[in-house]
Amino acid sequence: MTAPHTIAVLGLGRMGTAISTRLSGHDWNIVGWTRSGRAAGMIETTSDARDAVAKADVVLLALFDGLACQEVLDHVRDSLRTDTIVLNTSTIAPTEAAQLAQELGPHYVHAPVLGSMPAAKAGTLQILASADQESFDRVRPALDTLGTVRRVDGADTAAALKLIANSSLAGAVLALRDSLQQADALGLPLAQALDVLELGQLGGLVTRRRAFLSNESAAATAEFTIGALAKDMAVLAAASGTPLSSAAALADSPAAPEADIAVAATAPAVDDAVLEPLRAYIRGHATGDTIHFRDAFLPSAHIEGIRDGVFVSWPLDEYCTLFHGQPAPDEPTRSRRIDAIDVHGTVATATMTLWHGTDTFTDTFLLVHVGGSWRIANKAYHRHS
Repeated sequence: MTAPHTIAVLGLGRMGTAISTRLSGHDWNIVGWTRSGRAAGMIETTSDARDAVAKADVVLLALFDGLACQEVLDHVRDSLRTDTIVLNTSTIAPTEAAQLAQELGPHYVHAPVLGSMPAAKAGTLQILASADQESFDRVRPALDTLGTVRRVDGADTAAALKLIANSSLAGAVLALRDSLQQADALGLPLAQALDVLELGQLGGLVTRRRAFLSNESAAATAEFTIGALAKDMAVLAAASGTPLSSAAALADSPAAPEADIAVAATAPAVDDAVLEPLRAYIRGHATGDTIHFRDAFLPSAHIEGIRDGVFVSWPLDEYCTLFHGQPAPDEPTRSRRIDAIDVHGTVATATMTLWHGTDTFTDTFLLVHVGGSWRIANKAYHRHS
C-alpha cells in the first residue's frame, strides 16, 4: 500500500513535534504549522496553516482541545484538497469528535493516541482509530509507524475511550501523591519510598516519571502536563455529566500547569490558601506580567540573592522592572515546582525549584497571613549555573 506523500502536522507542541519527528524519519514529507510560530527542530514549518494543507495528502491535527481543532479546520477548510484526509490525534469531547466527523464525512479519521512523547518518538503509541475503510487504509501506514492501531466504531466512541484512559492516569497520579504524602509524614526518605512504590501497582508510573518525582534530579522535559490532564478531566466530567474529583484536584495543584503530571504527585499537603501567592508567583514567571508578582508579594517585600557575583536586595518595584509583560522565549521548556511548605500559625516558609534554561534557581520564601490572606513577605534565592 502506498503511503501518503506529504503530511501536514497542525500543532507542534510536545506531541505534535514528537509525532512529526517520528514520521519524518520514516519516509514521509512533513510540513508543520503552529499558532505560536515556534520552530520544531529539523521539521519544515510554514507561517500559514493554509499553505501547509494545500500541499498535503493527510492533515494531522495535534491540538490542545476541541475548540482549537474547530478553529483551525475552519481556517484551512477552503485550502483542503478534495481527496485530503484529516487525521485528528487530539484529545477532545465525544460530541466535538462526532461534529467534526459529520462535517468532514468519510475523509475524517479520529485517532486519539495513548502514550506520551517517548512513545511517539519510539513508535509505540496505542491508537484508537475510527474511520471509513478507504480513509483508514490510506492513513494506516502512518498510524503503523506511530504505534499499534485499535479500530473503534464511531469518532465519539474513540474520543470517549481516550478520556477514560486518561481518567485512570489521573487517578494513578493522585494515588501516588497520597502515598508520597503519607511517606513524608512517616519520615521515610523519598528515594526509599519511590524504590518500594516501583514494586507495586504504581510501579510503571514511578519508573517512567522518576526524574520528575525526585527532588534531587534536574528538570526533564515535561511529557504530559498537569494543565493538559486537568483539561481532559474537565472535558470528561462535562461529557459524562458526572462530577470528577480528579479534575478539581489537578486544577488546584500547586505545581505549574506546564509541569509534568508527575509533579502533581509531589505537591505539599497544605491549606490551599497558603499556596495561592506561590501560584501567583509562578504565573508571573510564566507570563512575564508583573501583576501576578504584585498579587503574590506584600508591597514592602524584598527579593535578595547574588546576581553576577554581587549581593542584591530589590524592593518589589525594582524587581518588577526585570519583567516585560511577555513570556520568556524558551518558556515552553521551563518548569517550576513547589518543593516544601511549613506553616506555623500566621507565618510560613516555602521552597521552590525553578528550571530556567541552563540555570536552576532555589527560591526560599517567608509568607505571612495578613488582612485575611497569605502574601510573600520576602524571597531569597540561589542560582545554580
